[in-house]
Amino acid sequence: MIGAAVTETNGCLVAIGSSSGGPKALSVVLKSLPAGFSAPIVIVQHVDQKFTAELAVWLDKQCELDVRLAKTGDRLVPGRVLIAGTNDHLILTSRHSLEYTPDPVEQAYRPSVDVFFASVAKHWAGDVVAVLLTGMGRDGAEGLLTLKNKGVYTIAQDEASCAVYGMPKAAAQMGAAQQILPIDDIASELIAFFDNGKKGSRRHEC
Repeated sequence: MIGAAVTETNGCLVAIGSSSGGPKALSVVLKSLPAGFSAPIVIVQHVDQKFTAELAVWLDKQCELDVRLAKTGDRLVPGRVLIAGTNDHLILTSRHSLEYTPDPVEQAYRPSVDVFFASVAKHWAGDVVAVLLTGMGRDGAEGLLTLKNKGVYTIAQDEASCAVYGMPKAAAQMGAAQQILPIDDIASELIAFFDNGKKGSRRHEC
């Protein structure tokens, strides 16, 4: 069952960025999470907006969570997965809702993982796990480092399980990832962190 919206003072958040090979990697993570997963999940996947609705429907069928496109004004709800759905950048606002913005216009990646991660670092004070998955380029690496420097638990996908080891490699090279994990292990790490029936060294209760 999906509960009420969370706020920065009482909630947890999973922030995920991905690009080339991302849909398959996302399906591996999401289908391994239980229906009662206690944190909201927001995903920024590099994909043209004409394909985002199809991606959301496909991922929704792969898992027990509620997957939908993020809309302006959406609040973060445990058990719900929101995916960036336009060619503008998805951001978390000071009101703890999601919005789209064209700025920064010079950012080549649209929607940008770095832009979303930076907004999380600025506006969310609850527990966060940030995950950077397979993809070409460097988008998300700087944002992951910003989050790590604010005390966020950061994970990058390992080279062996990546379709394209670009974004996670950039994050690893700059020391932005506290853990580098194969795609098959990321869901169990999220479950352990958020205390869904398993005890982990980084356990946090939402």
